[in-house]
Amino acid sequence: MSTADLFPFFEERFSEVDSYVDFLEKLEEATQNGIPRLAVSEYRITAKQQRILYSSVYLQLYNLVEATMARCVSELTEATSSAGVWQPHQLNDHLLQEWVRSSARTHADMSAPSRLKYALEMSTHIVQQLPVKPFVIDVGGGGNWDDEVIYKMAERLGCPLSLSVTTQASVKRKRRDGLGPLQLVKSRRNGLAHGSISFVDCADGVVVRELREMSQCVEAYLREVITCFRDYIDSHNFLRPDSRPSGDTA
Repeated sequence: MSTADLFPFFEERFSEVDSYVDFLEKLEEATQNGIPRLAVSEYRITAKQQRILYSSVYLQLYNLVEATMARCVSELTEATSSAGVWQPHQLNDHLLQEWVRSSARTHADMSAPSRLKYALEMSTHIVQQLPVKPFVIDVGGGGNWDDEVIYKMAERLGCPLSLSVTTQASVKRKRRDGLGPLQLVKSRRNGLAHGSISFVDCADGVVVRELREMSQCVEAYLREVITCFRDYIDSHNFLRPDSRPSGDTA
């Protein structure tokens, strides 16, 4: 896996959302000529069913956000170990901290003997100057991703997010419930997942144009986030400046 895979992965996932919104658009157009129905069976699609279909967009978009961020973080940790030559001391402060957190399991609830075991394993790794092995960055529980959490995660990993003015303004513009698009997606996804809002109520008053604009905003934002992670990885900025391959001096 390489950063070249990030955009194909994203394109495939987003195309699913886009295709679904296309379907909803045709369904909404059909309602302008009366209650839409299935031609073969004459089954009529009710307004209630239509709203349930609309609500699914929030689930799909949240899945896209979470999958994209999981892939970006995974690509970053893989880059630290894929060459098989980088040692822990060569990682920048941000990634070294994450490696220590993962290797010593500093945030895990465990017994004193277990904690000593992992500390000794990490110490041995450093003393023997072994290369970094694949490790996992704890990104927290599911259901938390929005633009603010993404920004904090990127900052934690030392990957600055350089967003265009247009995208920054779009992602911060308040929509329903006084929330930006990614915050709204997270809020409604969690409401649906936890049962605090029904699928019918979730899409009350929502039209396809609104869903289209929201998905386009999420798409544009995630594309720029992916670009930032790709550049961070490809320039080897996860390493200390004096450890980066010749030519990577950013």
